Amino acid sequence: MEKLTREELIKLIRAVFPSLPTDRGLAIITDFPRNVDEDNPDWTARRIMAKEWAAMLRESPQALGLERVEFVGYESVGSQNADLPETFYVITGPIPATAEGLAEVGQALALEKVYMDFQLLLAPTEFSTTAPLKIAAPKYRFRAATMPGFTAGMVPALRLDYGEINRRCLLLKEKLDAAEKATVIFAADDKEYDVQFDLRFRSAHASTGRFPEPGTAGNLPSGETYIVPYEGEMDEQSATNGVLPVQFEDEVVLYRLEQNRAVAVQSSGKVSAREAEKLRREPAYGNMAELGFGVLADFGLKPVGKILLDEKLGFHVAFGRSDHFGGIVSPHMFSSPAAVEHTDRVYIPEMQPRVLVRQVELVYKSGRKERIMQNGRYSLWQER
Repeated sequence: MEKLTREELIKLIRAVFPSLPTDRGLAIITDFPRNVDEDNPDWTARRIMAKEWAAMLRESPQALGLERVEFVGYESVGSQNADLPETFYVITGPIPATAEGLAEVGQALALEKVYMDFQLLLAPTEFSTTAPLKIAAPKYRFRAATMPGFTAGMVPALRLDYGEINRRCLLLKEKLDAAEKATVIFAADDKEYDVQFDLRFRSAHASTGRFPEPGTAGNLPSGETYIVPYEGEMDEQSATNGVLPVQFEDEVVLYRLEQNRAVAVQSSGKVSAREAEKLRREPAYGNMAELGFGVLADFGLKPVGKILLDEKLGFHVAFGRSDHFGGIVSPHMFSSPAAVEHTDRVYIPEMQPRVLVRQVELVYKSGRKERIMQNGRYSLWQER
């Protein structure tokens, strides 16, 4: 199993969280399954890794300009990007098998105290904490790098040239900020489908893997620029519409989009029926929550089966929750906390071989059009 050395880990933390005078503590936080049946081998290995990282850094927090480094656990929330529990535990004993054992090996700490006591949070978890930490970071002024689903196979992504990644992500942000619309043409099974994504009234976010400012949170590994399409919360309706193809195993599902929502499924099949029922049961799931542009495939990385890395490889579209990215769809719009989700659909050959992003074209206020992707590849990087 590939691991970071202590020196590599210190270098990574310094790069991700440039030192600030207010930094005093780093918490490496992770979730614990509620019972043994809920656990899986990757999750178990991740908890062990989190403890090892905390132990390595705790030996000399001064190397990071800190006073303390702690390993902190909490009971799993059971779904991606749901609100976090009110009680966490600073773990000082052996790693318990489930969340039931946390009280025996750790000191209870209220969630708000975690936010107040630690200025840096590193979160290798099973279920994503990106949404709740993005919401809380501006209030409590901490910085957080979220690593949902992180596995040893992602370690090479922590050693990339994040200077060049930063350049590409900022270039994409500059163009998305200026654009009013993105026209995306997909090819699926010898047919073409197009979607007009409404980018008005929105700013893009560059996820570069660096968090130099207090009050910020995002994914690690990083390497994408994303924007929430306009969701129609103002006087004007959203102009996002079209037909969006998504491949699930051997079936391509066709979603009909109207006013930034998937409102129906036009295809037939087992998965299509399941998705149509899900849209009926959870309308908020149909929200177009993100238009994302990952750049890491150009650095030779391949998907590892975990969305944390895989979404950074290429173009993707997300369904569901968007408030953590600056949108309006929040957890209370779902039927229950367990139903809350923000789910990315990534358009690279290894993940959707029957669907190709034929073209992405940005349309600016002046009417000028610019093609930024062609046949799944970017056409921007020659600009320096």
